[in-house]
Amino acid sequence: MNLFSKNLNNQAPLAERMRPRNLDEFIGQPHLVKKGSLLRRAIEVNRLGSCIFYGPPGTGKTTLASIVASSSNANFKILNAVTSGVADAKKIIEEAKKELEMFGRKTYLMLDECHRWSKAQSDAVLEAIEKGYIIFIGSTTEVPYTSMTRAIVSRCRIFEFKPLTKEDIKQVIINALNDKERGFGDLKIKLEDKALECFILTSGGDARVALGNLEIAVLSTPATNNIIKITDTIAKECTTGRNLSIDTDIYYDMLSAFCKSLRGSDADAALYWSRRMIKAGIDPMIIARRLVAHSSEDVGLANSNALVVSMAAMQAIEKMGQPEGLIPLSHAIIYVCMSPKSNSVVMAMYKADEDVETTYTGPVPDHLKNYNYANEKREKYKYPHDFGGYVEQQYLPDEIKDHVYYTPSQNGAEKSIVLPEYKNKKRKTD
Repeated sequence: MNLFSKNLNNQAPLAERMRPRNLDEFIGQPHLVKKGSLLRRAIEVNRLGSCIFYGPPGTGKTTLASIVASSSNANFKILNAVTSGVADAKKIIEEAKKELEMFGRKTYLMLDECHRWSKAQSDAVLEAIEKGYIIFIGSTTEVPYTSMTRAIVSRCRIFEFKPLTKEDIKQVIINALNDKERGFGDLKIKLEDKALECFILTSGGDARVALGNLEIAVLSTPATNNIIKITDTIAKECTTGRNLSIDTDIYYDMLSAFCKSLRGSDADAALYWSRRMIKAGIDPMIIARRLVAHSSEDVGLANSNALVVSMAAMQAIEKMGQPEGLIPLSHAIIYVCMSPKSNSVVMAMYKADEDVETTYTGPVPDHLKNYNYANEKREKYKYPHDFGGYVEQQYLPDEIKDHVYYTPSQNGAEKSIVLPEYKNKKRKTD
């Protein structure tokens, strides 16, 4: 290493300097790199083919790809799918082909954010993968089965990376504090336990975030008696709060968990999932809209006030914004959870849909038609108010006149609903 490259290395961020150089230094992902695992066996015998690494940021995807390449003495090229295109990939493929033909040296091509490439872009590397000119490693935060082209996925092994555990992040920080060559080992640093816990918590399982926050704290804190003391207060000042960003798949999973918690009458869980999504930056109106829908879908006529309260909460979010509007939203979430449940409304809707879509498309009965001339055929229609507000008569078409869609549940206010006698007939079935 010359003077210039040494200076560049010293100016690199701590997270970059502390990047593991081999499998022994690699932290986390024991399910992938433990002795005897598929990935480790393939690396050790230099037979790892094209693969896709997917998981949250800062969990070691790029680092492990680099270790794989260095352990096999291969070339290692990185492209970002956001800023690169087919021409960049083809250039690397041509160079890789020459390296392989002339020197027998492999080339690993790592495509970061690989889910961003279109089908046409992905197809550009298919031949090179199949013929072995490159070993492709895709890196993505999205689930590849749904976010990437099938052709690429079918030619790769898929490895899932998980968020680093608290113990993993703790070890990452301790290594940085002790490493004299790449970290802060030459400095006298006293890191309080609460400060360490703060760095761990706010990392969100992302090693880069943890090391970035530690670096700011160390470099911005004056030494006292040649000792840099990092307190809990300093740690909090050097972080931006817990990292709760979520990708598309996790977002939909959380939204599903929220909806199922509403249906399951678990106010604690519903509040937790709603707050977690909001803290991650999800628009509260998305949560409010789901709450309104579930007020009818899962509470319905068992407590019609749930719909009123949910609509009021949605309006509060719209008119008041955050943070004030989040209070009535939480109010409504608890109210919906604690309400008696009935799905009779949505079931009635689905049953009506079945007749509309698959069973019957006949005309409107004569006595229900809109006649614009006086009294013609009007005598067949019975005006309910002439009979005290209700009179039995046919409103459905002839062929489905006995079909019943809505059946009250025996929950909450709905158990007091009494249907007209002729409506108690069983719904016809084919």
